[in-house]
Amino acid sequence: MNVHTNPENTHELRILEQIEQDPDATQADLAARLGVAIGTINWYVKRLVSKGHVKVTRLQRRRLRYLITPEGIAEKSRLAVEYVQVSMGMYRATRQIARDLLTEARAAGFHQVTVAGDGDLVDVCRLTCIEQSMPIALENGDGNLPVLRVSGASVKLEMPDIKT
Repeated sequence: MNVHTNPENTHELRILEQIEQDPDATQADLAARLGVAIGTINWYVKRLVSKGHVKVTRLQRRRLRYLITPEGIAEKSRLAVEYVQVSMGMYRATRQIARDLLTEARAAGFHQVTVAGDGDLVDVCRLTCIEQSMPIALENGDGNLPVLRVSGASVKLEMPDIKT
């Protein structure tokens, strides 16, 4: 299953949501709220207007109002559903990978792991450990425990070096 969404769709969804919440927001407001450059907002707004998803009306000489069209509402709904499907797919795939890696750690004789990395997938790995009754060590003091390492969208098992 492909668990990646098109970043342009995510940006369009976020912009449509912001416009729906505040039609009088300026492009600078939108850029600040979404943490992107004004030029990026300008490009996306023009794209949404050309697709017929947003209508622009002039309030004053330099003031615009953005309105979502019925087509834009339908597109926002479609993008939201796609986002949820992709997110759930990533959640399920990460849980399965984590379960497989925990099975591998158990098969190697380990009964505890550490979880390292950052982002939402770390939380998914921690929840999977709890679900699988695999205790999570807060620290890997002398490096003698396996580590579920999350990097971006990747989860790997780092086994300790066993010295004989």
